[in-house]
Amino acid sequence: MSSYIGLNGVIVEAAAAAVSVMDHGLMYGMGLFETFRTYNGKPFLFERHLERMQRGAAQLGIRWNIDAAALRSEIAALLEANGLSDAYIRLTLTAGEDELGLPSAPLYEQPCRIIYVKSLPETPAAWYNEGRMLQILRTRRNTPEGTERLKSLHYMNGILGRRELAGISGAQGAEGLMLTREGYAAEGIVSNLFFITENKLFTPAVGTGILPGITRAFVLELAAEAGIPTEEGFYLSEELDRADEVFLTGSVQGIVPVRSIRYPDGLEIAVGRNRPGPLTVQLMEKYGHYTKETGNAT
Repeated sequence: MSSYIGLNGVIVEAAAAAVSVMDHGLMYGMGLFETFRTYNGKPFLFERHLERMQRGAAQLGIRWNIDAAALRSEIAALLEANGLSDAYIRLTLTAGEDELGLPSAPLYEQPCRIIYVKSLPETPAAWYNEGRMLQILRTRRNTPEGTERLKSLHYMNGILGRRELAGISGAQGAEGLMLTREGYAAEGIVSNLFFITENKLFTPAVGTGILPGITRAFVLELAAEAGIPTEEGFYLSEELDRADEVFLTGSVQGIVPVRSIRYPDGLEIAVGRNRPGPLTVQLMEKYGHYTKETGNAT
């Protein structure tokens, strides 16, 4: 973990940073976060992450007081303070202090902002060159508390999924796939899902209860640029078995191909030819173009 974090615009030693025990982010989970990474020191798809957080803040009644330019400067200062040229970044916005008990006021007026940075995780090259296994979990994706899933501090469902995955023999290095209560494919623990059948790109609809991922939306735009037809809908896991290609998306790892689907009973089914397919590779290349020039997609 980093030595320094940002707390309400001030860079402080992580060990000395503190928030109030009366913060409603702690007491009631009223808060949001965004995770993203930098390329060449610049946060990727930065404005899109802030726009999503701002929409969520409006729904939760948290006053929006974040200035994008000031935040960029703070991130740059944090990278320098921690001796990092590029980093994994988590921006957290909590509701701030309030009285014990459910609030009656419509707006949290004094939110708390925290920026954590850490070294980028080492992603195995084989994930991109050969693909990653996707383990279907028994833990089901919970339904959103509102009309659409927010990237909120309510993250127990994801933690339970990660714990289940860690306890499955032979699933080391896999991502876990959650299904809805009805059995539709939803999303990974920390990723969105895509599959390709007969040269058409499919992804679960936001109506399944998934997080409307920033990278997910960007990949749909890249597919449109490339002339690849797309569809968002409700799909059973069996449709993944018949897919020619499957891949996952996330803000830190980008586009990661899937080489096989593994069911809870241990049955493992190869995807396509058991290696990244041509449209997945095409989208990876287009995505890589933007990460090299982050100014093209901030």
